[in-house]
Amino acid sequence: MLTLDSSALLQEAAALLRQQGQLLHSRTLAGQTRAKGKTDFVTAVDTRVQENIRMALEQLTPGAALMAEEKDNAAVDLNGAVWVLDPVDGTTNLIHGFHHSAISLALAVEGRVELGLIYDPYADELFTARRGKGAFCNGEPIHVSGAAALADSLCSVGTNPGCRDQADAAFVRMRRIYDRCHDVRRVGAASIELCYVACGRLDAYLEHGLKPWDYAAGMLIVAEAGGRVTDFAGDAPLLDASRCAILATNGQIHSELQSLL
Repeated sequence: MLTLDSSALLQEAAALLRQQGQLLHSRTLAGQTRAKGKTDFVTAVDTRVQENIRMALEQLTPGAALMAEEKDNAAVDLNGAVWVLDPVDGTTNLIHGFHHSAISLALAVEGRVELGLIYDPYADELFTARRGKGAFCNGEPIHVSGAAALADSLCSVGTNPGCRDQADAAFVRMRRIYDRCHDVRRVGAASIELCYVACGRLDAYLEHGLKPWDYAAGMLIVAEAGGRVTDFAGDAPLLDASRCAILATNGQIHSELQSLL
């Protein structure tokens, strides 16, 4: 039985992510690469981390399902307890040795995320959240920024290389936002960018064409840090969406940014 109102499950999952995160340092495994598409890759790190976490979660939470990037998720029933895993968010970064990749893990019950964990092994930063309990980085409370206007903001605008058909619209959005904020950034890992919004390093992050494992954990962490996460239309992101355009902000500049999308 899952005990969602205690910290025990979060602590177990956190230890698991820290352990598996060490595999992201292996340049040998990162070099074992297979192309799923022109700009979509999977490495031996992805598959090794996913399998190790899958086996551990089966022992930790018997009966809970797993939705993960490198598997067929057709049979996953979101009406129950479901772990949502991205074994390596930022695989292209990993391949190139650009040290901005993370493991993202969320636990959803009846379609609502209850636990969120994101571990960046390069910075050794573990971001965590339990619904209603706040958000933390390495055990210390975090909160979104206090920027009250886009003109005072630093924003990350994603380009999603897997959705090249939407590139023109993405770069138009980027320029529109760039002209109204301090500057724009692009990390290349949705989970990390969501965490940066949660801890105030970024005031906003937006990107089209994301999958549930890209944002499941991060959207809870942002919300528990006092921010807001919606799709571009202002609706709550769903875990059964095939793709979703995500807008995450400190809350104060959400409406202003949304008007530019």
